[in-house]
Amino acid sequence: MPPPSDIVKVAIEWPGANAQLTEIDQKKPLSSIIREVCDGWSLSGSEQFALRYADGPQLYITELSRSEIKNGTILRLAISPGRAARQLLERVQSHGIDARLEALKELAKLSADITFATEFINMEGITVLARLVESGTNFGEMLAFTLTAFLELMDHGIVSWELLSLPFIKQIAGYVNQPMVDVSILQRSLAILESMVLNSQSLYQRVAHEITVGQLIGHLQVSNQEIQTYAIALINALFLKAPEDRRQEEHTNPLDLPLTEMASTLAQKHLRSIILNHIIRGNRPIKAEMAHQLYVLQVLTFNLLEERMMTKMDPSDQTQRDIIFELRRVVFDAESDPNSSSTEKRKTMYTKDYKMLGFTNHVNPAMDFTQTPPGMLALDNMLYLAKGHQDTYIRIVLENSSREDKHECPFGRCAIELTRMLCEILQVGELLNHPMFSLPQGCNDYHPMFFTHDRAWEEFFCVCIQLLNKTWKEMRATAEDFNKVMQVVREQITRALGMKPNSLDQFKVKLRGLSYSEILRLRQSERMSQDDFQSPPIIELRERIQPEILELIKQQRFNRLCEGSCFRKIGNRRRQEKFWFCRLSLNHKVLHYGDLEEPPQGEVPFESLTDKIPVADIKSVVTGKDCPHMKEKSALKQNKEVLELAFSILHDPDEALNFVAPNKYEYCIWTDGLSALIGREMGSELTRSDLDTLLSMEMKLRLLDLENIQIPEAPPPIPKEPSSYNFVYHYG
Repeated sequence: MPPPSDIVKVAIEWPGANAQLTEIDQKKPLSSIIREVCDGWSLSGSEQFALRYADGPQLYITELSRSEIKNGTILRLAISPGRAARQLLERVQSHGIDARLEALKELAKLSADITFATEFINMEGITVLARLVESGTNFGEMLAFTLTAFLELMDHGIVSWELLSLPFIKQIAGYVNQPMVDVSILQRSLAILESMVLNSQSLYQRVAHEITVGQLIGHLQVSNQEIQTYAIALINALFLKAPEDRRQEEHTNPLDLPLTEMASTLAQKHLRSIILNHIIRGNRPIKAEMAHQLYVLQVLTFNLLEERMMTKMDPSDQTQRDIIFELRRVVFDAESDPNSSSTEKRKTMYTKDYKMLGFTNHVNPAMDFTQTPPGMLALDNMLYLAKGHQDTYIRIVLENSSREDKHECPFGRCAIELTRMLCEILQVGELLNHPMFSLPQGCNDYHPMFFTHDRAWEEFFCVCIQLLNKTWKEMRATAEDFNKVMQVVREQITRALGMKPNSLDQFKVKLRGLSYSEILRLRQSERMSQDDFQSPPIIELRERIQPEILELIKQQRFNRLCEGSCFRKIGNRRRQEKFWFCRLSLNHKVLHYGDLEEPPQGEVPFESLTDKIPVADIKSVVTGKDCPHMKEKSALKQNKEVLELAFSILHDPDEALNFVAPNKYEYCIWTDGLSALIGREMGSELTRSDLDTLLSMEMKLRLLDLENIQIPEAPPPIPKEPSSYNFVYHYG
């Protein structure tokens, strides 16, 4: 008799008959189990049947997925995937409208199952669906179900997108370009076009010639955020695939351009203002997927700066040298006439002026721009400041040229170094090959203020160069302090960006609150826990207290596990989300878990969680790429952010319970708690942070009475033994 772990008790349904309560032996072939079930209802031809889940996505059960069946699961006997695919393919091509609609509705649901999808695709099902779309005779619900099924089937990655025909692309693009089209059709059409562009360079060319910027802008002005999200996702996909020479071109009528030439238009006022007013400043909160797409758009926009950032200045290029001469002319206008004096005097005068402008090379300042990064991008920023904020530019240069030599802030050197710093902070060019489109839960660290101005990068530089000049004065810096000043300015900028200002004006307000004295105060408070207690006696006290603090943290983790957490099931982003809940028993001996229809509003009772794992059966806890559910995913579906939130419990008998935490905090809580349950060390970032905080607080409380008292580095010396012990009194 097989051990109980190989037996799963389930209920199996069949329409019009009573359910069978049976035991499935996981060691027996699935075909034998299906034959026994068919015999129970006197059904012949068991090879024409299969088992499916009765609840949820109702996926087919295969030899690979059968291990996921749990005790108490309700299954359903259904026709096999091959037979179902054949029947649906025939019904989809029937002449009856009602029959075809029902077939497409069922097909849209079944296409999410890769077992069914493989059979349907092998029967040339995708070709049939493509012909239905190309015919242009389907409308409304029928078309929506057709597109849904097509998208689900293609998302499995079984068939190449290259096989799609030009009429099909034109038809899908036509749905996007129509002024009045059903929301579900529009959403699926945008998603199909996005997938085409991302998966094929040749399809990118075809799609880009069918869609213009102006046509997509209309979809950004609707109230449906999902439509807005898919529209921006398509813009991002086309932008990402655009050839380099197309990204930098200038055009006069950007809204009429095909999307092969749209990259440069992202800086145009109309598109930017639509995104700002209808999405960022809209009436609805921005969801995670929309935030991710805005972040992608921000990254792609900043990547346009990479070419200039990596371009060295050619000292022999007269056009480039004229820009430097223009920087000088704006400030020192009186001496701008090249014919006013002899060549020797002009050279001496220019050298003096270039020194006052703060260039390192006074004789030939073009040499200052030969290092990349920031290359020519620094010169572009300086010219924008001189032209767009001339008064500010003149004030900064003249103000510093009138200071004592040792306290002057060299404008040229500062502008070049600041441009390099801003490129590092905003990661210009670094994220070009980042898998931005791999998962919707990617990074969403976009900054709203960069969408508020047509020349956001240049304006950002202008604000920061004024900050640098102000900080230089506050620090009373000299040339030797240049690197220190830049470190402070970097900290000011990163702290202000971390506050997510909504506009450049708000960014300026945040910077005003981060003066040099405030940065010193913040640094001091942050260093308190690190610098105060470094003497050996204090270190020894800390080591004695640490086990108590770790025990306190462990109990907190256990308490959180007892409260439980809700997790999302891993699936396609376009399908309805499913949830499950897991919590630890109050005696810390059993993990209870089960499925939920929606996130819980309060405490989930143990009785509603049907599955459980004894803590004693847990072998280990693995994270990231070591998790079974991460190994099974294709490379395109993996993403650094998701890997960092994935963990699994490996338990007897050779099974795993897989998690993807909703955020980093829950990930740390659960990995710490589970590790502590099996006697392992808690090694998360949250544990280290909590330990530092609580340990520092406990140390300060214990040393409160010793404030302003110098604690010796070593204990006082033990005195020598006395010559005799005659002074000892004997009680007698």
